[in-house]
Amino acid sequence: MAEQQKKRQVVLDTETTGLSTADDHRIIEIGCVELINRRLTGETFHQYINPEREIDAGAMEVHGITPEFLADKPKFTDVVADFMRFIEGAELIIHNAAFDVGFLNHELAKIKLEERRIKDVSTILDTLKLARDKHPGQKNSLDALCRRYDIDNSNRELHGALLDSEILADVYLAMTGGQVSLSLVNEEYSTDTQNNAASANKKQKKRGPLRVIKASHEELVAHEENLKRLDKASDGHCVWLKNSDQT
Repeated sequence: MAEQQKKRQVVLDTETTGLSTADDHRIIEIGCVELINRRLTGETFHQYINPEREIDAGAMEVHGITPEFLADKPKFTDVVADFMRFIEGAELIIHNAAFDVGFLNHELAKIKLEERRIKDVSTILDTLKLARDKHPGQKNSLDALCRRYDIDNSNRELHGALLDSEILADVYLAMTGGQVSLSLVNEEYSTDTQNNAASANKKQKKRGPLRVIKASHEELVAHEENLKRLDKASDGHCVWLKNSDQT
């Protein structure tokens, strides 16, 4: 049997000195995690970068990275070869891709002998666009998506490129219908696991109709009194009481 073709994806995030490349703001951190066939492999790319310029105060409040911390870090030109090698051929998964790709291309354009841009080595999937299509009219920031999909981001007191890419990987897997899995790519489901799942499905199919327990007269009266108190407190705008009157 031919080996199943592997789909390689790289979840990517950056931190920067400010918000706009028009003001020559620069990248100060890149974080990437690898997925193959929708499973985290444990392979990452993470690098702090000396931007050779000041960092806006507002940006420091977001990520907490200071010029002093970056003073001895490599420049982008020193890490570009390793970075491009890591993302080459992969589908990049980025939240608000225009921002990160714009900054990456801004850095690439500064290197005289580097003619490639991100689209030349990778395809791009923007999870912000994906989230807006799935949840129109709702908040679709990374924090909002974590709450919506019950993803633990309790360690995210400050933004960090590697941490945010790890969180985004979990959000992406949940948002696209796949089970969030920290398993390495070469781990497969065992026969016992598959058999147990099949057995559970059979039991579920055999289950009878759910029992419906109706409220008692006393509970209905108490519920009606609560609705009246809510209606009074809201100056007659309790929609549940209105619906109750119509039924």
